[in-house]
Amino acid sequence: MESPASSPTPMTLKLLINRKAQKVVFAEAEKPFVDFLLYLMSLPLGTVTKFVTQKSMVGALGNLYGSIADLGDTYMQPGIHKNTFLNPKVSITSSDVPLLMPAASPAGTSVPRKFTYVAPPAKAEVSTTTSGEGGGFVRGVVSYMVMDDLKVMPQSTISAITTLNDSNVTDFGSLEVKVVSLDNNVGLKLLKAALETNSVLTTVFLGKSS
Repeated sequence: MESPASSPTPMTLKLLINRKAQKVVFAEAEKPFVDFLLYLMSLPLGTVTKFVTQKSMVGALGNLYGSIADLGDTYMQPGIHKNTFLNPKVSITSSDVPLLMPAASPAGTSVPRKFTYVAPPAKAEVSTTTSGEGGGFVRGVVSYMVMDDLKVMPQSTISAITTLNDSNVTDFGSLEVKVVSLDNNVGLKLLKAALETNSVLTTVFLGKSS
């Protein structure tokens, strides 16, 4: 039930699109979306990724797994350890963290069409220690860059320039910024695309497979 003191804000993602190539170069994401991606790794798929080598992993989950492993501990919330997602023992249930995923509702109940950020209660390996930044998994003091293949890194000017160079973007006039709202349908599409392709954001938001 929504609190009358505050209106829920839909989760959004800012995409940088190469119109000429019809491809998402990267997305600028805030803490809630990165928390959602980490939540995906707390699902049984995280265990699957651990046992399957990243290079042979179909889709972008191997990339996401590797980038979480490379993400500095300074970007994690106090008491949150990357090993929770890289080597999960007990999954965080959908009722704990509904982030962009429909919860398993009892018969006769409806699932909300749009989710806002909800910090998960501590469970399993997740510590009860939280900061004043809204809970969740990563710190909200910085924005993050999410690549088309779901690699995650803290946002910086150098990282953005490097990504543009790596994407062979020479015509900056072909770049377009687009803000998209995220709901549970998009969350399911992201999960499905992550299992099938390395061009996850392009597939989901531009409807184009690599």
